Order: sequence, then C-alpha cells, then structure tokens
Amino acid sequence: MSLYERLRDEHGPVAPVLLDGDLPAWIVLGYREILEVAGTPSRFSRDSRTWRWFKEGKVPPDSPLLPMIAWQPVCLFLDGAERDRLRLAVTDSLERFNRRGIRRQITRSAHQLIDGFADRGAADLVGDFSEQLPMLVMTQLLGMPDEYGPRLVEASRDMVAGTETSVASNEFIVETLQQLVRRKRGNPGHDITSWLLEHSSALTDEEVWNHLRVILIAGNETTVNLLKSTLRMVLTDPRCHASLAGGQMTLPDVVEQVLWSEPPLMTIPGRWAAVDTEVGGQKVEAGDMLLLGLAAGNHDPAVRPDPTASLHGNRSHLAFSSGPQECPGQNIGRAITDTGIDTLLARLPDVGLSIPEEELRWKSGWMTRHLTSLPVTFTTPRSGSTATSGSTATSGSTAMSAAPVGVGAETGGPLRDGTDSGSRPVAALPVPYPTPPAPRRRASWWGSLKAWLRGR
Repeated sequence: MSLYERLRDEHGPVAPVLLDGDLPAWIVLGYREILEVAGTPSRFSRDSRTWRWFKEGKVPPDSPLLPMIAWQPVCLFLDGAERDRLRLAVTDSLERFNRRGIRRQITRSAHQLIDGFADRGAADLVGDFSEQLPMLVMTQLLGMPDEYGPRLVEASRDMVAGTETSVASNEFIVETLQQLVRRKRGNPGHDITSWLLEHSSALTDEEVWNHLRVILIAGNETTVNLLKSTLRMVLTDPRCHASLAGGQMTLPDVVEQVLWSEPPLMTIPGRWAAVDTEVGGQKVEAGDMLLLGLAAGNHDPAVRPDPTASLHGNRSHLAFSSGPQECPGQNIGRAITDTGIDTLLARLPDVGLSIPEEELRWKSGWMTRHLTSLPVTFTTPRSGSTATSGSTATSGSTAMSAAPVGVGAETGGPLRDGTDSGSRPVAALPVPYPTPPAPRRRASWWGSLKAWLRGR
C-alpha cells in the first residue's frame, strides 16, 4: 500500500509502472478511474492480443506474466456478444448450486481439516486450514476427487505468484482440467464441469476447460487470501474483541471490512486501450496495458477520506472488480470464508495467536500480498466432544448469521515446514485425505462463547 500511495502522490490516479522484463504499463489507482476503465469496454478492451508488446514480439515465451495475461478463449479476455455468451454459461452453472448444499460441503471440508490438527493443541491456520479449504471445496464443485486439491493448491499459487516455474504449473493445471472434461463428457454429474458441457451456449471442450481454469485459479487464490485476512482480523483486531461482548459484528460484517481494507487481489490485469484516450489526466495510447489497483482504489482518499470510519453494510468496494467483468463467483468465496471460520471457532472457541501480531509476515507478488503463517494454539477438545464432518453437523450459515465474532486467549504453533507454499516446487500428486470419523454431536458455538465469557 505504501508503494501505491507514493505513486498516487507523484502521478495522481493513474501511474506508469514496469512489469517483469521492463515492459511499460499503467496502474489505475483512483476509485472513480477504476470504475471508468472497468465499465467502458469500448475504450478499454479485455482482449490481451491488442497489447503492443505482444504485437512487437517483446514478451518472451517463458515470461511469468503469460499464465495470467496470454489470451484464452474465455469471457475474461473477450468483449461484446461473445463475452456475454460465455459468461452466461459460467454464471448459470455457478447459480445452479443450492446455497445450503454449498455450505454443508464447506462445513464438512472444514471439519475434515480441523480433525487433522485439533488434537495437537496448535496449528498454522495458513498451511493447515486457509490454503487447503477453498481448493477442497472448489474441486468438489468442479466434480474432481478430493486428492487433487493439495497439488492444485501448490500449482495455482505458484502460477499467480509469477515465479520461474509458473509456466510449468500452468501446464499441470491445464492437463488436469483437460482430463476432467474428457471424463465428464462420458460421465456427467452434478457439478460445474458437467453443467458447462451441457449449457445452451454450446461451449467447446477447449472453452470449457479454459473457463474451469479461470474459476479454479481465481476462486482459490482470492478465497485463500480472504480467508487468511479475515482470520487474522478475528484474532487480532480490537473491533472484533469489542464486538464479542456487544454482539454487533458478525462474521459477514468482518468479511466485508476485509474486502475493503485487504482485497484478495491487490492488483489485477488487465485492460488494453482500444483507442488513443485519456484517463486520470494521463494520455493512454492504443495498445497500452492498464492494471486495476483494487487495493489502492479501496483506499482512495477522494472517496474514503477517513479510513477509520465504519463501513458497516457498505459493499461498494472494488475487491471483486466492477463492470461487465465483475467476479461472478464472489458469493461462493464469501460463503467459504464465513462458514469455514464459523466452523473453526465452533470447534476451537479459545483459539488465539501464539506470537505478537507485529511478528506476522507477508509475501508479495505482482498481484497479491498474502500472509505466510498464522500460528495459533487452543485447548485440545475433550475426547468425545469434538464435532466432525458428518451429516449431523450444523450448517455454518445458521450460526454465522446470528452469532458475533469471537476471539480467544493468546496461543501458538509453528509452520508445518517453515516455508510458504508459494516458494515450494510442485510436487507429485498426493495421496487422498483420510476418511473422516463417524459423526458425533456438535456443540453450540454460542453456548461455547457464553461459557468462555463467564470464565473471563
């Protein structure tokens, strides 16, 4: 954020930057200017083939930018009627899921992960929980086996980070999705892949797996970051502590606050100027690339002069972009975050950080800034009292809507291997997760919170 503010001070709402390989581009920092660029495709196209540096052959074939900006036959890189045809297939397929069914899947997956560390009394809520839960849910929604999740987590994070192995990670993701599409052609099911294949928009196999790639990468990366940031806020922010007693801030409220202050993607590519034009006082030439600085836009003093003012009920942030390319799956990301955290707090009501907040560390890429670890400790549940992922578990949507956010005592726990997942190479396909134990009765989260308050 300090870089964005320096650029804003020096250049205004639109600033010149250099991408990998010293390729010039613009970053749009102003809230109104982002809305202007995102909302006028006649001036700012999504077709990356118009980028002048592509046309002039200045983007090397191994550029780490390519997995995220190279043109693909998906709605994300199209305008007009063709974009509308493909986007309709995506939105229709995402909307076919029953919301309660999605939350039940999230709850089961969250219990499955918590079962793996609940008896330790310590965990890293980045590596053990946040980086695993969204992909577990996404693989189910796409119709893939659970065991694909961990490998896809590694590959997607590596690709988005723009490392030297990002091209290889992208190839692995593509091959995996191509195999999935071929399998679903002959054996359809109740999943996004099957629904895209059968949609009236008549997508080709190539269009299907390319859209699955967009859904998988965008859905996982954004939700992982949102989940981590929301957990950090729940565990550290005084507003959450104060709301615990007053019952005024629910988990969905916290999620929206995080979407304002720490959007899952800080910067997104891209738009390409279709004509010579002007935005934010800068003359932009046809073929120029523009990045949307979502985090900078959310903190634009022109629309948010007091960053400490309450944003309760305000969803006008830019976290999911804007205009005709606004994220169609944003509510699934919200559901994974608040239901996942609700489940975690129900199982481990006294969970808390084991290190001072100032010792937390982040790792940044050209699009993201993500927490590398969130070490916590908690009271080990008594034998026979822990909830599991069985059918008797309460849906997170019920507890989440009524209960305030809770935080616990100071606690701790190390990283699993001392490294961030974005820095690890893509490994061999892992073994499946173990089968969860038989269901047992789940304790009331609100009852646990009241008991904890009485003991303070």
